[in-house]
Amino acid sequence: MIGPDRSARTELPRPERDDPRAREPAGRPPHDDEDIDDDEEMPLVRMTRRTVVFGGLFVVLCIVFLTAVLPQLAGLGDTWKQVREGDPLWLLVAGLFTALSFAGYVLLFQGVYVRDGFRLTAFESYQITMAGLAATRVFAAGGAGGIALTAWALRRAGMPKRAVADQTLAFLVLTYGVYMAAVVIGGFGLYFGILPGSQDWAITLLPAIIGIVAFALALLASLTPTDLQKRLDGYAQRHGRWAQVAQKAANLPAAISSGIRISVQHVRSGDPALAGSIAYWGFNIAILWASFKAFGEAPPWAVIVMGYFVGMLANLLPLPGGVGGVDGGMIGAFVAFGGESRDSIVVAVLTYRLFAFYLPTIPGAVAYFQLRRTVARWKEERAARRAAVQAAHG
Repeated sequence: MIGPDRSARTELPRPERDDPRAREPAGRPPHDDEDIDDDEEMPLVRMTRRTVVFGGLFVVLCIVFLTAVLPQLAGLGDTWKQVREGDPLWLLVAGLFTALSFAGYVLLFQGVYVRDGFRLTAFESYQITMAGLAATRVFAAGGAGGIALTAWALRRAGMPKRAVADQTLAFLVLTYGVYMAAVVIGGFGLYFGILPGSQDWAITLLPAIIGIVAFALALLASLTPTDLQKRLDGYAQRHGRWAQVAQKAANLPAAISSGIRISVQHVRSGDPALAGSIAYWGFNIAILWASFKAFGEAPPWAVIVMGYFVGMLANLLPLPGGVGGVDGGMIGAFVAFGGESRDSIVVAVLTYRLFAFYLPTIPGAVAYFQLRRTVARWKEERAARRAAVQAAHG
């Protein structure tokens, strides 16, 4: 894994940057032993048996619906006959694109989080990202479970809380900024006939306008002072309890502003983090393209990009990992674009989901247990450092 360009990294707030403990050798995280709660449980450990049972049952029902019921409802009785006729070479290519996509995701993680004295090895970053992927498969709401697990791991690695919040928001902005940029370019390109494909405004112009609005809101949010909470100190002291509540709430827009500003600095400096985001989305879309090629002809690239991103909006539905929603959303989007037969669309989309969603859950689950051992090792190293400090001071 190619590491990020150290000279191009943005700066953390001065307290973290000037902390002499941040100058640890590469491969070991800087430590703030007094600020780390070694008894804090891994987020997924708190799942109840009932949650696991119902979550697993729901996933099984979704898979049964997509593989058995949906083809019959849509009049696609011969859909799965095409599976036996799939080209193994293109399926192998889809598997290769899957590995490259997640390699880009790890590169993005390295570029955003591993910087300014904070050190994680490429394998440790892999463990965190893939374990977060497994958490995303269990929890709903667009990957909130993965975010919680990632934040927990970074805190246990020694990253300060405010840095975790700022860098996580920057990570999300860099990830979904590429998403929105592709929707805007593809949507306008298709609608105005610059790119080959459907010109239906509902699946081209409308998503592009939504992307423009999202960029505008992000730019407005970046105007919020990053020290807004501190600026409200005097106001909170003069106006009592509700003013203090408002001051605490001001931390959210300030953190969002900080995350957006950090992501913009990454882009301006040409940080490899942006290349990681592009690689993650690009190779993920390439999986879908290879899946189409395995069972017939693929639609034009602009149609694949728009159908992919419009379908991925279903990931916001409160379903575990978007199971069922994303599949149906993509199938509906490609049917709306037209061109390919419905049989080919269903098979290609479900094959894509097999490679991009279901199969990576296996190494993700393995990485989850590897991360548990890594965090335990960090805990032992902190205990050894504390013992050494106590011995040095008699």
